[in-house]
Amino acid sequence: MKNRERYERVKKRVFDVIQISNTSDGPSRSFDIFLVAVIVCNILALFLETFQSLKPLYPLLRGVEIATMFLFAVEYGLRIWTAEYLYPNRTKKMAVLRFLCSFYGIVELLTILPFFFLSGAVAFRMMRVVRIFHLFRINANYDSFNVITSVLQDKKNQIVSSLFIILVLMMASSLCMYSAEHQAQPDKFENAFSGMWWSVSALLTVGYGDVYPVTIMGRVMAVIISFLGVGAVTIPTGIISAGFVEQYTKAQSNEAPLDSKIMTMRVDIDSRWIGKTVAEIETDYDTLVLVIERGKAIYRPDNLLRIERGDVLGVYSRTPDKSAFRER
Repeated sequence: MKNRERYERVKKRVFDVIQISNTSDGPSRSFDIFLVAVIVCNILALFLETFQSLKPLYPLLRGVEIATMFLFAVEYGLRIWTAEYLYPNRTKKMAVLRFLCSFYGIVELLTILPFFFLSGAVAFRMMRVVRIFHLFRINANYDSFNVITSVLQDKKNQIVSSLFIILVLMMASSLCMYSAEHQAQPDKFENAFSGMWWSVSALLTVGYGDVYPVTIMGRVMAVIISFLGVGAVTIPTGIISAGFVEQYTKAQSNEAPLDSKIMTMRVDIDSRWIGKTVAEIETDYDTLVLVIERGKAIYRPDNLLRIERGDVLGVYSRTPDKSAFRER
């Protein structure tokens, strides 16, 4: 029994250390810095391997790549091992499966798998670029990254709609340009899909000049399509900009609520809040988590942060009565 308890304590401690942006824990913070250094070294080696002038350093760069990939594999194994603490409301097997199917679980697998097993094929070697997405994990729990992800999440329907409009314009412009230019440039506009490259460069940029209309009708349509492209691109830009303004306004209102009904809640050992994310608490208890004090660190939490025993939460509720926090 004692060995089992010691095993669980070690496992939980490993989970606490490898969790990103736990600023209240010194070893965890050191692990974050170490992980950043490993990722940077790995990506730097990947870039330097493309320089022929550095060919004498290839063995060294290869050694750095092997060492960092080994560390990635170890970290991947540790995260699988401790997945039950990341998803405490699931069984061990389901927690592991949930991690393996998560975005970062897939990124880590695609980073490691081609290096050890699929390095021969060019298509699979290109998958090494996926390791760059490791950098997203470093920013995953910081406000600057959360603002971006929150805006994209809140405005996803509008963004998808605007992208659909751009896609329709691209297809329409491609068909129009094929009709106008096929006779004059059969090699450049062989079919409707051949005009897609021109339509993309015309709608989203100023054009690359490798494919361009030569007929009068084609040039007239190119002018119209270019103007439509400018307007189409500004649609998602305006949506995202408006989202940033809304998030900023929301953050300001959260930092200084007009109502004075703010409570301080300490998460005890028997609290139902342990293991829940901030988003789950705000939904289940009809409240707003404004700030979390964990150890000596005080910071504003993101929606995916899980509550731990000993946390002190500053929460805002419509009623100052603790009965309002009873789970529905």
